[in-house]
Amino acid sequence: MLSVENLRVSYGAIKAIHGVSLKVPQGSIVTLIGANGAGKSTILRALSGLVKPASGSILYDGQEISKLSPDKIVARGLCHVPEGRMVFANLTVHENLRMGAYLQHDRKWIAEQTDYVFGLFPRLKERENQSAGTLSGGEQQMLAIGRALLSKPKFLMLDEPSLGIAPLLVKTIFERIIEINREQGLTILLVEQNANLALDVSHYAYVLETGRILLEGPSSQLKANPQVQASYLGA
Repeated sequence: MLSVENLRVSYGAIKAIHGVSLKVPQGSIVTLIGANGAGKSTILRALSGLVKPASGSILYDGQEISKLSPDKIVARGLCHVPEGRMVFANLTVHENLRMGAYLQHDRKWIAEQTDYVFGLFPRLKERENQSAGTLSGGEQQMLAIGRALLSKPKFLMLDEPSLGIAPLLVKTIFERIIEINREQGLTILLVEQNANLALDVSHYAYVLETGRILLEGPSSQLKANPQVQASYLGA
């Protein structure tokens, strides 16, 4: 569904991504793991059009998207939940969800998908009319994911969904990521510093180090890899 070839991204004179190639098959959960500063978030920003690659190819559903604007990319069904959640703090939970549906016009679908999100995350239903800025970090992450689901995505990119969240809510969120993948058939690209979690929920993984792919393989195999255990799993 997504094929990235020889992607290079620079911030001015600083080269952040050095010829990265990766694939995300339809219906799978693929994860990028690596230390802070490895370039994980930069890859997602390039895929969603927030930064323009210096070179390389990004094929999504067989079409080159590297030169498209972010709104055109979202319209094709590729949705990015950024690090830090970035909810609309002064809007209610319900209003935030409706913002996710700004490209959708089927009111029946919007209502059904909103109910689906409330079923996934009952806390959001309880806080439907509460300002998003008053939610906990975990609740805001649930809202950010729910808002993304209202955009009718085919491909969902999640950037550090466990960051700054209480362990109990992290467990809930990752269970829901698996559920979304299974029930809605969503393809998911997950960036996550918690390598144990990421490898547990994903099918395939890439290990990124200083802007380059160091290792790749089925998640279960990488979790058993001594190098990955020593560097990322605390073994």
